[in-house]
Amino acid sequence: MRYLTAGESHGPQLTAILEGVPAGLALTEEMINEQLSRRQKGYGRGRRMQIEKDQVQILSGVRHGKTMGSPITLVVENRDFKHWTKIMGAAPLGEEEEQEVKRKITRPRPGHADLNGALKYGHRDMRNVLERSSARETTARVAAGAVARIILSQLGIKVAGHVLEIGGVRAENTNYGTIEELQEKTESSPVRCLDEAAAEKMMRAIDEAKEQGDSIGGIVEVVVEGMPAGVGSYVHYDRKLDGKLAGAIMSINAFKGVEIGIGFEAAHKPGSQVHDEILWDKEKGYTRGSNNAGGLEGGMSTGMPIVVRGVMKPIPTLYKPLQSIDIDTKEPFKASIERSDSCAVPAASVVAEAVVAWELAAAVLEHFGHDRMDAIKDHVEQYKEYTRNF
Repeated sequence: MRYLTAGESHGPQLTAILEGVPAGLALTEEMINEQLSRRQKGYGRGRRMQIEKDQVQILSGVRHGKTMGSPITLVVENRDFKHWTKIMGAAPLGEEEEQEVKRKITRPRPGHADLNGALKYGHRDMRNVLERSSARETTARVAAGAVARIILSQLGIKVAGHVLEIGGVRAENTNYGTIEELQEKTESSPVRCLDEAAAEKMMRAIDEAKEQGDSIGGIVEVVVEGMPAGVGSYVHYDRKLDGKLAGAIMSINAFKGVEIGIGFEAAHKPGSQVHDEILWDKEKGYTRGSNNAGGLEGGMSTGMPIVVRGVMKPIPTLYKPLQSIDIDTKEPFKASIERSDSCAVPAASVVAEAVVAWELAAAVLEHFGHDRMDAIKDHVEQYKEYTRNF
């Protein structure tokens, strides 16, 4: 299973083409729109979220509410494109029109892809870079991830995420009973945080950053329950499930670090306090006394909850811009300002859920087959029974 996204931030639309989704999966636009709506929420979002009310269109691969096994095309219209038709249109411009087109960018923003992308492709107008490198592209990835979540849910695998830290404010009380409780609590929090006291401090930190024309980052965590043991591989480096998850998290705009389980904390502890003891009982089969490994050992799932964290740096578009160099004049200038958020960590937690869901769904289908949902369900149940009695 794989997907490809296309589209620019202020272009006419964002598109995702999904290949390898099994036939017989119940799928509607409303199911995907639910996840797109979650991505647009969160304390600290900018004015773009008031302009775009993301709604998906399913243009292929689904008939009468069920997937057919053929490629699925998902499209999300950019409503703001009507104000950008000259600037972002595909048709060539005449000389007079070119002079009228404004917003040419020759001053790269520190922390963005602007300069590196311009050097790579030879763009003298760096709008060609920032339009695609924008986090707006994650809309298409959340749409694709929504389909993956539905596949996983049909197999008893549940995905949830929450915010652990924003701007140096760390959530301390992150206990929850069920994954449904985790989802319910975070959906009611403006910053998707389980700790209500920390959430208030996070919002104050976001307000302060906004007042100062600055931005702040944070840490998000994704938790997955119900994953069967043994999915992934210890045989080949490029099939290790933890490697795929780490790569997926790092592919999200502005993410600079990944942890699985206790992550970097393992460097400060002896092995006796790191490794999870193996237990067995008649009802559950093999389980663990703890979950420091975050549900992954040797590149494979252990059957315990998968726990992945990602570090998001502050958004580099600032209202008190840093110094940069104009690529045309080579003169120093303050970097260009684009409409931006002061903090996108709550929204990024939804994106993290989406990319994790996609990688896990792809790994499950590789393990259990990928043509028909009914057959996949049977294979998963048979495998769970096999592992219980192994």
